[in-house]
Amino acid sequence: MLRYDVHMRLTEFEQLLQDVFGSPQGRWIAHSHVVSTLGETPDNLIENGYDLAQVWRELCDDFSVPEADRLGIDRPAK
Repeated sequence: MLRYDVHMRLTEFEQLLQDVFGSPQGRWIAHSHVVSTLGETPDNLIENGYDLAQVWRELCDDFSVPEADRLGIDRPAK
């Protein structure tokens, strides 16, 4: 399970996009959806240095993703 409450890596953000929104829909959302509270797309926000965890939380809020689903798919440890 991924954690997004501390520091999130871009690979974790991308995995959560796929887990929660599916592929390729997650990529489309990151490229096209303007996050209501931040005023830009997730891709632009990330490019401009916004905190990935904040972008993820706000994106999930925009799509009313339940808290239980925001951490993606639980995968066995490697």
